[in-house]
Amino acid sequence: MSAIAKVPLHHAYIYTVLVDGQPHVVLRPTMLQMGLDYARQVQRLKSRSWACVEENLVVGEDGEARSMATVNLDTWAMLLASIDMSEVQPTARSLVIAYQKESTRVVRNFWSGRGRDSRTAPLLLDEQDRAIRRAREQALVLNALKGVVDEAWLDAKGRHVAAIALGIEPDVDPARRPLTVGEYLEGRGVTGAALRSLAPSFGKQLKNLYRQRYGTEPPIVQRFVDGALRSVAAYTEAHRHLFDEVWAATTLNAAQFVSKPRPAMGT
Repeated sequence: MSAIAKVPLHHAYIYTVLVDGQPHVVLRPTMLQMGLDYARQVQRLKSRSWACVEENLVVGEDGEARSMATVNLDTWAMLLASIDMSEVQPTARSLVIAYQKESTRVVRNFWSGRGRDSRTAPLLLDEQDRAIRRAREQALVLNALKGVVDEAWLDAKGRHVAAIALGIEPDVDPARRPLTVGEYLEGRGVTGAALRSLAPSFGKQLKNLYRQRYGTEPPIVQRFVDGALRSVAAYTEAHRHLFDEVWAATTLNAAQFVSKPRPAMGT
């Protein structure tokens, strides 16, 4: 497990991590910044024989570990060369062109040490230290919640927190991993105020679909939401197909909530 390192390029960043000692590009945040449809690009990549797309556990800027799609630099270079510029928002085209020309070299230089200043290495270590400290704090909270919140959720979350502290993959059945509306929408590029606006209606539609599909109410657990312990519907990765159905049914309306990349400087 590695912490994300942001490689600066033309007033923007390429989000990278080390995987088995080799630099990889973290696709979602990098593609969103480039004005590309992340889900479409990943689907296209997975259909290409030359592409090597991996799911790796990475530590984000918030100290949380998440499984995110990454590609090695050979696949990244091929992806950039195959981009249809008509799919790129006009305000981001100059940035995409800059990435096509320079990003592979810049990322290699960064991780070889030629592109870093003296502050970079301590910064990366500090990010990892913050992730470990956060995991320890979460473990204390989880221990205090025994007998208060759902046992299955507590077990899955506890394993996840332990994995962060130990730097290993969580020992949890993927189908049992908790999946929240917030996490799902973030994965679709919906963040900030847009996330807070869309989440309630999305959650209601998800609950209705669950009732229709299974003929019962979704299970309820006690979780901390906005600093308070609340009763919320408990979904896991096994229910992701329901999330996808709700998203597909609301794609036209939901598109307005997807975070737009900041315009590149000089455009």
